[in-house]
Amino acid sequence: MPQDRETGLRASRYGKKCARLIADAIGAQMLGNKSNECLWNNQQVLIKTGHHKTHSVGVLYHMTERIQAVLGTFEQADESYRVIRLPIERCAAIMNAKPTRSLGPSANRVGMIPRKIFEDEGQVVQIVRIGTAWQMTGEREVGSVLTLS
Repeated sequence: MPQDRETGLRASRYGKKCARLIADAIGAQMLGNKSNECLWNNQQVLIKTGHHKTHSVGVLYHMTERIQAVLGTFEQADESYRVIRLPIERCAAIMNAKPTRSLGPSANRVGMIPRKIFEDEGQVVQIVRIGTAWQMTGEREVGSVLTLS
């Protein structure tokens, strides 16, 4: 389902909040407040998060010059998140073949990486649970970090 401005903003907030909790769970250090870029295992990576129904994640093209991998973190049926590493070389190839369909501010700036590529070709890093009662209402959040494996 395409996003509009409102659903895109909600997704962005969700992604930022989840990325920080997931970074804590996997021992990554966030590198700032503007993006989900972090230092993990001596590599600069980007954490991209999706709900259980998310089919793809978007990455800004210019990020491919700064990071070594994308950590796709996808919610599972049990509300845990599967963290999957995909090397940036593979991400860049996919992104160039699949740009966003957006006609707004993301047009020509974002490439899409399907969840299926992460699942078929990526390396599972860890399964994490960031709270069984994960809720986000406006700027409030409820959730705790629990590492499963």
